[in-house]
Amino acid sequence: VVPRGGDVVFGRVTRVLEKAAHVEIAAVNGRAPRGGDFAGVVRRQDARAHAVDSVELERCFRAGDVVRAKVLSLGDARSFYLTTAGDDLGVVRATHGTSRATMLPIGWTEVQCPVTGEVEDRKVARV
Repeated sequence: VVPRGGDVVFGRVTRVLEKAAHVEIAAVNGRAPRGGDFAGVVRRQDARAHAVDSVELERCFRAGDVVRAKVLSLGDARSFYLTTAGDDLGVVRATHGTSRATMLPIGWTEVQCPVTGEVEDRKVARV
């Protein structure tokens, strides 16, 4: 399975920079990719469908988050361009930094730790 435009992928965010979040793709259309590991990039303009100019990626994703994204196109030789602009796309699993508990979505843009009660910003997917 090789990602193509329009495919839905699941992946783990490996790092978040000012202009892009890097994702290690773990599944393509529900199947494990074959023939090597694939990487993806969610650019700032592809993170949300609205208020694109004011997107701050550090408020949308954190390293370690699992995201559901759609493949836009083949990017450079090393990665695919991904988008999380859509209600069903975005963070599907986030882990709290200190308690290591799985955080619960409390809105479109927030998750909360059930152990500490701390609230963090994310671009949450409606699954």
